[in-house]
Amino acid sequence: MDFWREGTLKFLLVPGGLLLLAAIVIFSGSLGTVPASVIDLYYYAVFGMGVLLAWRFHSGRVLFALLTLLLAERALLFFSGPKLPHLGPGRIAFETLSFLLPLNFLVLGFLRERGLGISVAVPRLTAIFVQSVVVAVLCRPGQLPAGPLATAAAHSRWLGWTTIPRLSLLIFLAASAALLIRALLIRKPVEIGFFWSLVAAFLAFHLGGVGRVPTAYMATAGLFLLVAMVETSYSMAYSDELTTLPARRAFNEALAALEGHYALAIVDVDHFKQFNDTYGHDTGDQVLRMVAGQLARVTGGGKAFRCGGEEFAIIFPERSVKDVVENLEILRESIAASVFRVRLQERRLAPREDPDRRQKQSRKSRSSVVQRNLPSQGLQGLSVTVSLGVAEPGARNREVDQVIAAADKALYRAKAKGRNRVEIASPPRMRLLRKSKQSIA
Repeated sequence: MDFWREGTLKFLLVPGGLLLLAAIVIFSGSLGTVPASVIDLYYYAVFGMGVLLAWRFHSGRVLFALLTLLLAERALLFFSGPKLPHLGPGRIAFETLSFLLPLNFLVLGFLRERGLGISVAVPRLTAIFVQSVVVAVLCRPGQLPAGPLATAAAHSRWLGWTTIPRLSLLIFLAASAALLIRALLIRKPVEIGFFWSLVAAFLAFHLGGVGRVPTAYMATAGLFLLVAMVETSYSMAYSDELTTLPARRAFNEALAALEGHYALAIVDVDHFKQFNDTYGHDTGDQVLRMVAGQLARVTGGGKAFRCGGEEFAIIFPERSVKDVVENLEILRESIAASVFRVRLQERRLAPREDPDRRQKQSRKSRSSVVQRNLPSQGLQGLSVTVSLGVAEPGARNREVDQVIAAADKALYRAKAKGRNRVEIASPPRMRLLRKSKQSIA
């Protein structure tokens, strides 16, 4: 259920499933026969663009997965001709490639992305070359009329629905299940792309591996990887990798799309530098992830963004400051009440400095850094606070930049008044009234 609430299953099953369903409807002839020339154009466009983007984005896993699909389809066509034979080199190639392709996907799907350096490319190219030699040797003239997997592929009742050998079918199923579990756990576009690409490749082999329709499914397998790369590049540009919140570019686009009235809050983690200096950057990252998790659940129709460092922003479309102050107070309190664990031995030894200065800093940060002893041995509970400034467009703050500046000033006032509080940007008339009262006094 957690996966469904976070949108993982929706992202995994709905778009990929709809794309594959559309391919099945189109290539099955339900809407009319697709000309071979169109399929050829589709095939070369997908693999051409896929290889180019994988090289440009330094995505070694996707590049070699595309090469695996491409070489498998070309080898089947070379040894089989336009139609898969029941015996001979074509059948041997089909049985061997239907066994090797899911194994390659399984390995590539679980490898860590390391780019396209020589130390990465050479071993993978060598593995592809060795497999190509194996296929060529097995398919050379004079071999057995059926492939080495023929005995394992002896027809049985439960295998009568597919032409894929039994052992290869088991490998396909095992690899698909493993990639599906990995996609559910990691929830990244490339992992999802690997799963759907292998499913499309399975359909290509299920339909014989050669011919107009299997070629179209092989191209669809490449399309899933191509879409995964595009989605990854979009995610890198618009989503913050550490916190998973929308990043600065998404924030700027959201500001440009604002129409009518809105409220904007700027959020800053109190004494964040102290966390890094005292407990290390890993704990600092943990602080940011915790705060971001709370911001993502802000009520009142707000949407949170990470602007950079320890600074965040929340946009409330079609809301006034009066409407959202209570929601921001609830958010502030929930962050202050959150506790996370840090191992005591992970604390960084602070450099020696003036004891009086350390004592002042300790007193200064006491309101925003709370330490709690936990029953687990070697663990310490920490909590953090945030300061918030909120503003809205008005008579003198019509532009978005002016609203952001007003929210920043309110944030500075919150810091100056002791932190862990929400401050509202005062209207210009209210500020003049305050100044006049002070001068009279």
